[in-house]
Amino acid sequence: MKTTTNDPIVAEVRAARDKHAAQFGYDIKEIFKNIRAQQKSSSRKYVRYPARPAAATTSTE
Repeated sequence: MKTTTNDPIVAEVRAARDKHAAQFGYDIKEIFKNIRAQQKSSSRKYVRYPARPAAATTSTE
């Protein structure tokens, strides 16, 4: 069994993430739109890579 410890940094990151998500009613689409808007308004350059193809699965029946 895995035990957890109280890491103050992890707790702070989770609290910030929860506060941000609460602003959008925990709606993942709205959260994502907000993050994209923040990226557009920043002066940083963001790189988007093409989607990787899905791994092929084979049936062993």
